[in-house]
Amino acid sequence: MSSVKKVKKNGADIIVDYLIEEKVPYAFGLCGHGNVGLLDSLVKNSDKIKTISVRHESAAGFMADAYYRISHKPVATFTSCGPGSANLPVTLGAAIMDSSAYFAITGNVPTTQFNRSPFQETGRFFQGDFPSVVKPYVKRSYQPMRVEMVPLAVRQGFKEMETGTPGPVHLDVPLNVFVEEMEVDVIASHQIEAINQRSGTNDQVIDQILQLLKEAKRPLIAAGNGAILSHASEVITELSDYLNIPVHTTPQGKGIIDERKELSLGACGRNGTYAANEAGKNCDVLIAFGSSFDDRVTSAWLDGYTYDMSKTKLVHVDISGHEIGKNYPVHLGVIGDARTVAQQILDKAKEEFAEVAPDYSVWIEEIKSYKKIWKKHVEESFNENGTPVHPARLVHEVRKALPEDGILGVDVGVHHNWVVQYWDTYSPQKLLQSWGFASMGLATCGILGAKLASPESACVAIVGDGSFIMHGHILATAKEYNIPVVWVVWNNYAYGSIRDLQHGYFGGRELATSFKIDETEELYNPDFVALAKSYGVDSKKVTQADEISEAVQEAIKLNKPYLIEVEVARDIKPPGTGTWSLPPFPHPEPNFLAK
Repeated sequence: MSSVKKVKKNGADIIVDYLIEEKVPYAFGLCGHGNVGLLDSLVKNSDKIKTISVRHESAAGFMADAYYRISHKPVATFTSCGPGSANLPVTLGAAIMDSSAYFAITGNVPTTQFNRSPFQETGRFFQGDFPSVVKPYVKRSYQPMRVEMVPLAVRQGFKEMETGTPGPVHLDVPLNVFVEEMEVDVIASHQIEAINQRSGTNDQVIDQILQLLKEAKRPLIAAGNGAILSHASEVITELSDYLNIPVHTTPQGKGIIDERKELSLGACGRNGTYAANEAGKNCDVLIAFGSSFDDRVTSAWLDGYTYDMSKTKLVHVDISGHEIGKNYPVHLGVIGDARTVAQQILDKAKEEFAEVAPDYSVWIEEIKSYKKIWKKHVEESFNENGTPVHPARLVHEVRKALPEDGILGVDVGVHHNWVVQYWDTYSPQKLLQSWGFASMGLATCGILGAKLASPESACVAIVGDGSFIMHGHILATAKEYNIPVVWVVWNNYAYGSIRDLQHGYFGGRELATSFKIDETEELYNPDFVALAKSYGVDSKKVTQADEISEAVQEAIKLNKPYLIEVEVARDIKPPGTGTWSLPPFPHPEPNFLAK
């Protein structure tokens, strides 16, 4: 039974005390008149929860999102009324669409001024209506109008944020509710560890899966972000090894299996590896753990590019029934935790196949041939020389420099596609990327949150020139709090992925995608090295491919914020091993040549 006691507190103290009880180590945010009451409580508790002030509200959201993706533990953000909090939706969208979580606290105008259009009230159609601004991007929004409503709101909010499919939760607090005191019932925290979320399935379902594996000739395991969130890496790897079943992942599932292993095929989809897509479209049984099968993962659901569900029996395991059957009809849908169900399959397989295991040797030889073709291509790409630097070579050089337990952040842009295809991820929660909402800034700003979540890990972000310019303010925060991260700015003088779309669909015509001086057509970007130095952040420009790895290693060793600029060949496009569709345009055919 929950312990309940009466205490006299203001709303801000109730919130901060609850954060501390939930072991939240950080609050990221930006001040405003609407949250000064909360700031005062954070000051009083600065020995228990550290506040990091950012230069733009989106940085707080991205850092909090990244912190959760790396640690699977939530932190809080704070922003003020009106425009301050209106900078949050781009980060909330990134979190909700990638099943990441943080506790977003926004300030509002005093309740006594509701409906009077005071400074920064969002209230043209309804009083203090900021919750409607973020409604599409949060699991739930709470707006306590009185101090006695605060304890229940924060407790319910934390439970909602962390149970089931994780997602951000919003707490909107009028200024007076932060400040006014009242004797209230303070309810003890949930402590998420006390909630058992590891639901499995029944023996009959496991028997059905084992029967499918007995009959299968070409089985494949697919692992997505849900498997990462479930901490299912070890058991899925063991299941793969025990039954000799290859594994491909979604881009967000990268790291669920060490991509250097023989049975690992890399990521599938539009910019997946050749081996991953070939295996996907030729398998006869597909066991998917925690994948939503979105358009870029599946080559836009077009049969014969990443999957061919007309000849594949799909077993779809997911914690959310909403995902099962959403994009593909299932042969067998299993609502359950990925790790628990994978363990159930493994345990039963060890009983069922103790003496005679299914023989997939012919399939494994096919898999080896796919991998051999892709490996030859990759090795050739990694040896490319020239200036500007070949995109694949840049990915390779950073991979060489980053320690095995290091974390790579990659922002949104064409460089992201190259990383998904060419970056080997060795373990889970080591690749930080925005997928579903594709918010520019998650890696540029979020790499700070990643470092705070995993202080012993080297943290490097590969960021596009476009995304970095949007969020260059993060240099100030890194310098202020001495957060030692490394940015590698991928300078191709363009919003490169959209420029590629223009060239592909409109015969080479482009507008508003290249960075040029209007009068001369000369390619233009600011001096990133000088920009970093103006913030007090050390930096250098690297022009030769064989100097990149050493530069990154040296930057990591310095153990302080550091920026490296690399000019990258802008007209070399990632090879298409799958496809993607933007109706009404025809989908492009894969251009990767299997040699």
